[in-house]
Amino acid sequence: MKRGLEGPPPEDRPTPAGRRNKQGIRIDPEVEATHEPRRTVISALVAHEPGVLSDVSGLFSRRQFNIESLTVGPTKDEDRARITVVVEEPDPGIDQIKKQLRKLVPVISVRELEPDAMQRELALIKVDADDPAQVSAVADMYDATTVDSSPETATFEITGARQKIEAAIDTFGQFGIREISRTGTTALARGTEETAAAVNATESTATEANHDETYQTANDD
Repeated sequence: MKRGLEGPPPEDRPTPAGRRNKQGIRIDPEVEATHEPRRTVISALVAHEPGVLSDVSGLFSRRQFNIESLTVGPTKDEDRARITVVVEEPDPGIDQIKKQLRKLVPVISVRELEPDAMQRELALIKVDADDPAQVSAVADMYDATTVDSSPETATFEITGARQKIEAAIDTFGQFGIREISRTGTTALARGTEETAAAVNATESTATEANHDETYQTANDD
């Protein structure tokens, strides 16, 4: 009696190409090869209630998205908070992040910001102060504020774009860095544009379609 489904024997069946991720899901090698990761900032307006940050961070953990930083803070409306996420993913991954965020109940709206959006970060850098004059000179270069000093160390506060923070860290490195604490990026849209305002589904779809078209045009150039 013949059992099972008809078809070629196992050795003659085609084997799918592509590596598997940590969850065992096979990744299409063509998709992986044609979509280079890019760094972008996503802003989400959420209900200011307990558990929201846990829901969002849990989503990123389950999906294994490549998150550079995540910050959260209050807005002018005490019932709402703003979450700013910096990610480095291929375009399909970025689209998934936005779609998955919109499915969370506490999330009111989600928007990928333009590259020229205002982005700032704060860093505290504690360095050895064996050469106070040279350390102060570097601090002046980056408009750093002294927040603590002792005969052995000096701690500076620096605010600015990510590139400025990283350049300051590299320069302070010559003295010996003891500790660094960085807040991660926070961002707002420029001009009169709202950073992440509630939109209906039609507007959201149109915005995503326009962004995809812009990205494709840039790649064609």
